[in-house]
Amino acid sequence: MRTIIRNGLVIDGTGDKAYKADLLIENDRIAKIGQLEESSIDRTIDAKGMIVCPGFIDTHSHSDLKILVNPFNETKIRQGITTEVLGQDGISMAPLPKQYISPWRKNLAGLDGDSNEIDWTYETTDNYLKMMEQKGIGLNQSYLVPHGNVRMEVLGLDNKQPNAEEIQKMCEVTRREMEAGAYGLSTGLIYMPCAYSQTNEIIEMCKVVAEYDGVFVVHQRSEADTILDSMEEVIEIGRKSGVKIHFSHFKVCGKKNWKYIDQVIELLEKAKAEGITVSFDQYPYVAGSTMLGVILPPWAHDGGTDKLLERLKNPEMRAKMVEDMENGIPGWDNFVDFAGMDQIFVTSVKTEKNEDLVGKSLVEIGEIRGKNPYDATFNLLYEEENAVGMVDFYGLEEHVIKFLNRPEQNVCTDGLLAGKPHPRVFGAFPRVLGKYVREEKALTFEQAIYKMTKKPAEAFGFKERGTLTAGNYADIVIFDPETVQDKGTYVDPIQYPEGIQYVIINGNVVIDDGKYEKVLAGKVLRKARS
Repeated sequence: MRTIIRNGLVIDGTGDKAYKADLLIENDRIAKIGQLEESSIDRTIDAKGMIVCPGFIDTHSHSDLKILVNPFNETKIRQGITTEVLGQDGISMAPLPKQYISPWRKNLAGLDGDSNEIDWTYETTDNYLKMMEQKGIGLNQSYLVPHGNVRMEVLGLDNKQPNAEEIQKMCEVTRREMEAGAYGLSTGLIYMPCAYSQTNEIIEMCKVVAEYDGVFVVHQRSEADTILDSMEEVIEIGRKSGVKIHFSHFKVCGKKNWKYIDQVIELLEKAKAEGITVSFDQYPYVAGSTMLGVILPPWAHDGGTDKLLERLKNPEMRAKMVEDMENGIPGWDNFVDFAGMDQIFVTSVKTEKNEDLVGKSLVEIGEIRGKNPYDATFNLLYEEENAVGMVDFYGLEEHVIKFLNRPEQNVCTDGLLAGKPHPRVFGAFPRVLGKYVREEKALTFEQAIYKMTKKPAEAFGFKERGTLTAGNYADIVIFDPETVQDKGTYVDPIQYPEGIQYVIINGNVVIDDGKYEKVLAGKVLRKARS
């Protein structure tokens, strides 16, 4: 199959200036770029008035379960994403020992959902990736080894510290999963069981990842009150293990903590000056999204979701939770403190019983249920077995722009796909192009596309993707620079963006003149062993 794209303005992903050129695709690869006079062409795409660029890489995605249930993932493809990175926040699908399937599904549900449509007995990353390969996938998928899954395999779900032998076992599991083709290790140090770990445990695991030139992707312990100490910990991990550091969904949460922004940037500079490789991703919004259970103090989750549910039934335990949420405890990001119960909104639930609460704040939920907000929230978490999603507001537009302009930055969605999601699920990448490039002029198109393509490809080690170069895979987006924009809002998030006219994945036209074609065009990307 030979396809030629004519008359477009090429922005190749390198950051270099745009130029007029044609682009020839042969099968799944880019064959030539230039002023082309080709014969025997099967398809011609006229890109006049549009920008032709590499496919976007979403370095923080939560399609881990959804991609097995609905392999097409139209939501991501419609905003120009051609490659996703799964296995985020230390909590994902694999590895998953059979004895932990039931509690782990409950632990995972708030982030990635749950389903009875798949066989959960795959156990390892290799088998999980093979399931994708056998079913077929709509776009390219890659994977990180999740710290919490590794910890669960070796230590279970309790709050305990490993001895030297157990740390060695965790390193062996990490090595096994890296050998399966993972691109690095992820952790979420506000999520159980990752939050129970101490720094040395992570350093030892990261030494294994560094052997494979992998990346350590971290939702750090604090994005709020103790963010400086939190960043110091992550930098120490990079310093002592030699691993490349990538901060997930980088931000500073809460008005009282915005004073730390300049010091946060100084720490990034300090790490680079030491020779530590540091990058981060960011979604272009002033609100975040995660599982509602994170508003509870860490001890409430000790032993997994089943133990949490027992505590939520206990009035004394509830009173202790409220006390910690109102007064805070050391080393814990208190969402109620930095966002407020009136700025935390439920986005998804598991049962029909509580669907009327989707889109409501915790204060409104209290009013609807005739309870104080704490008890109404605890009841909701109990009834839904902790499978509740949320949105929380934490920042300002000027902060978004400041981090957007950092050289370490690349764009991501961090998109949770269930219920009434955060609008970033449908529009993060077009929002950067429409709002922050065309309207705000905070970046040029060349700079923004670099941050969506080559920059993330380099940070994660994707080969032959991320730039428009002869010989690379034909992952390509063609968009209208005058109309590209996100459409979703926090009230009405489920809206596809405008202006993304064509998306090509491994040479297959998947968005064709704005229309989605159901093509399983993706590949499972496994990091080559060096």
